[in-house]
Amino acid sequence: MDRRSFLTSTGAVAVASSLPLGAGRAAAAWRSFEVTTRVELSLPEGVSRVWLPLPLAADTNWHRTFDSSWRGNASRAFVARDGKYGLAMLYAEWPARQLNPAVEVTSRFATRDRVVDPLRPVAGTERLAAADRAFYTAPTEYIPTDGIVRETAHGIVKGARTDVEKARAIYEWIVDKTFRDPKVKGCGLGDIKSMLETGNYGGKCADLNALFVGLSRSVGVPARDVYGIRVAASAYGYKSLGVGSPAISRAQHCRAEFFAEGVGWVPVDPADVRKVVLEEPPGLLSLSDPKVVAARKRLFGGWEMNWLAYNMGADVALPHSSGPKLTYLMYPNGETGKDRLDQNDPDAFRYSITAKELSA
Repeated sequence: MDRRSFLTSTGAVAVASSLPLGAGRAAAAWRSFEVTTRVELSLPEGVSRVWLPLPLAADTNWHRTFDSSWRGNASRAFVARDGKYGLAMLYAEWPARQLNPAVEVTSRFATRDRVVDPLRPVAGTERLAAADRAFYTAPTEYIPTDGIVRETAHGIVKGARTDVEKARAIYEWIVDKTFRDPKVKGCGLGDIKSMLETGNYGGKCADLNALFVGLSRSVGVPARDVYGIRVAASAYGYKSLGVGSPAISRAQHCRAEFFAEGVGWVPVDPADVRKVVLEEPPGLLSLSDPKVVAARKRLFGGWEMNWLAYNMGADVALPHSSGPKLTYLMYPNGETGKDRLDQNDPDAFRYSITAKELSA
């Protein structure tokens, strides 16, 4: 495939003013990575389209995007952006009679581990503007903030006074009450209302961390999901919290943050605590296991950044698609003819994602 175009460095892309990306204390050196996503549509029918998530469109003190480039035989391709959340994606399109539609996008970026003490104010941290607080406490289609969500949250945070105390109570409740369900496809749907109504607290990262976001928002704590993909092994000895090879097509992972006044955005990941419980060798660990205890402590206020962050979008409308909105954009998505391809099945969809760490 001939290289057709280079995408603008996403670090230079302007992001909606309502998306202040968080502060915190970085605890490690920067590491650089390259991720390549390749799509080959084997049975095209009619016009074919593909949407590929791109790295964060604004740099933070824990994630920097260098550039992205694409090559392939698409008749047209361009970077599409969502004005509400600032997410970026590569859109590629092929005519009905195109043979072997294919596109490949390569992104280079750097990360370093996040460590934020939510009880220690950070000098110079701005307060969250009223409009931003309203934005990050608002409901989405799958994350309501009324009814059973609010009722459950009020029961959890009873007696908590500050946003940090409320977020901590919700985090601990999720770790104690939920479980990782290996039968759930992909990263889950994030339908927290159904989870609470049915009493089935099982799910994967997009379910359990959406539950944190929804419960937090319903009691006035600004919170958001962050969608991405794991790109390397865990440096902290957790087999379950990293990847073991360059092939990362099924390594997507969603995380969460909440905003603490005077501190900034605080990273959390209760879903990964439950992943350690289920999957860390030898498996089915108890909450009192030292590995679980350590993960539980670390993942309130910290993320290991062996992970590429894509975006914080919700209810995503794909440009030039007549299909339904996506709950999130964390996987490659595609359509051929009028049929939406299954983002959770890279073998049938025919996409592959690979990662490698770049030398310093």
